[in-house]
Amino acid sequence: MKDIEIARSAKLEKITDIAKKVGIDEENLELYGKYKAKISSNVYENLKDKKDGKLILVTAINPTPLGEGKTTISIGLADGLSKINKNAILALREPSLGPVFGIKGGATGGGCVQVAPMEDINLHFTGDIHAITSANNLLSAMIDNHIFQGNELGFDKVIWKRCVDLNDRALRKVEIALSGEKNAVPREDGFDITVASEIMAIFCLANDINDLKQRIGNIVVGYTKEGKEIKAKDLKAEGAMTVLLKDAIQPNLVQTLENTPAIIHGGPFANIAHGCNSIIATKLAMKLADYTITEAGFGADLGAEKFLNIKCRALPKPPDAVVCVATIKALKYHGGADIDTIKEENIHALEKGIHNLEKHIENLKDKFGLNVIVAINKYITDSDNEINYLEVKLNDLGIKMSLCEAWEKGGEGATDLAQKVVELTENPSEFNYIYNIEDSIEEKINKVAKNIYGAESVEFLDESKEKIINLEKKGYGNLPICIAKTQYSLSDDAKNLLCDNSFKIHVRDVILKSGAGFIVVLTGNIFTMPGLPKKPAAEEIDVAEDGNIVGIF
Repeated sequence: MKDIEIARSAKLEKITDIAKKVGIDEENLELYGKYKAKISSNVYENLKDKKDGKLILVTAINPTPLGEGKTTISIGLADGLSKINKNAILALREPSLGPVFGIKGGATGGGCVQVAPMEDINLHFTGDIHAITSANNLLSAMIDNHIFQGNELGFDKVIWKRCVDLNDRALRKVEIALSGEKNAVPREDGFDITVASEIMAIFCLANDINDLKQRIGNIVVGYTKEGKEIKAKDLKAEGAMTVLLKDAIQPNLVQTLENTPAIIHGGPFANIAHGCNSIIATKLAMKLADYTITEAGFGADLGAEKFLNIKCRALPKPPDAVVCVATIKALKYHGGADIDTIKEENIHALEKGIHNLEKHIENLKDKFGLNVIVAINKYITDSDNEINYLEVKLNDLGIKMSLCEAWEKGGEGATDLAQKVVELTENPSEFNYIYNIEDSIEEKINKVAKNIYGAESVEFLDESKEKIINLEKKGYGNLPICIAKTQYSLSDDAKNLLCDNSFKIHVRDVILKSGAGFIVVLTGNIFTMPGLPKKPAAEEIDVAEDGNIVGIF
């Protein structure tokens, strides 16, 4: 049975009943039909003095192009905790339409562990990402209108891009204002995918609507001839942009197929943004339940690194435990097995590929000082020989492993993981940041590249070095960094899967995100607007004769 069919066959509870499980009454909900709701900010205010529950971060090894099932494991773990009578809640990201219509598909889990209503969440949901797109593009419109109307602020260079929540490589670089009108000033522009936009980052890092407005006002959108910054607040744009985000800023409540509460809010990519759901949602979840399960996008070198070095600086505490998800298929892929043959038994490739898992464990356990467990997302193609080999290897490393069968069995298939995670959270961690906020920008980049990726050195292009010097002169040297890098490798080369020889990280550009409060570092050939694959998932998505959506997975 396909994921979408499993989701439709599940017996969902009314969202008001799901809310009651975590102590939220209907008065503090804005209903979006029977199974979706937004949670009023009053809920957190009433609970802000309550002790936080345990926080569990789910991350992974470097994935194959189809992903490794972090969301599936996250949902399975939440349902598994419920099965062993623990009070659990999920705090996840909203899916982007880019992957839904691209190669990866949806981001609501799979098999018997999904969040629902699946089609709604994967598509327009409650309109949050559309609101973010509109706020972003309102600012673009106000910039170009200001220039058209006489350019009183003296724009010489505009650095703000438009955005759309689709994979569309043709929009990476565009020419605008070509109407020929008298005051129109043609210039080069470009689009980011919405989930890589600064508005999305601000949305996910703001503490409340007032913080959101202030951060939006602080966005640097351009420069004068003299190099003076022009900000969104100079255009008087922050008020209207905040109005567009007024409803979106409230977290969304849904449920798993087994009726475990789930908050889904915000959705930045982890390879080109910071890859975590909103601060508002995570903080609220920790007040509502004893165990909050959240995830960070792609491998631990991307999402988890940014969760720990960026998001944790704004959270009350670091994770009490980290689940590192791996699949035997991906381990073989990183051991040199071809993507078309990774379902076949191959102990040699597994042996070579396990270095990827070892590096992520080392980073999480030894570098960050966190409690770590490995969850193997089991596939029917995994052989007993491969599973046994992996278990012995992890045993030798002193790392607990749980074979997770949640995709097939639901929460029941994750009770072993749930029990082990509960035990793990009782151990105190010795959390460390990889860099100090006072380090120079170059030092921060070097520390992440060498400690987390395992790079020999970092090579800075001349233009990026100049930008770093200018940013530090302007007083932005004490911001955290958000490195944009391929998700498929520890290096910045998507084809270097083995990483068995020394490699460099190549920094080609740095971009200030003053509203979000971090500096984006572009490496390799990463783009902030992805493209569609040769055969996009969109080709299989349709509305059937009975009115149901087909093709979303």
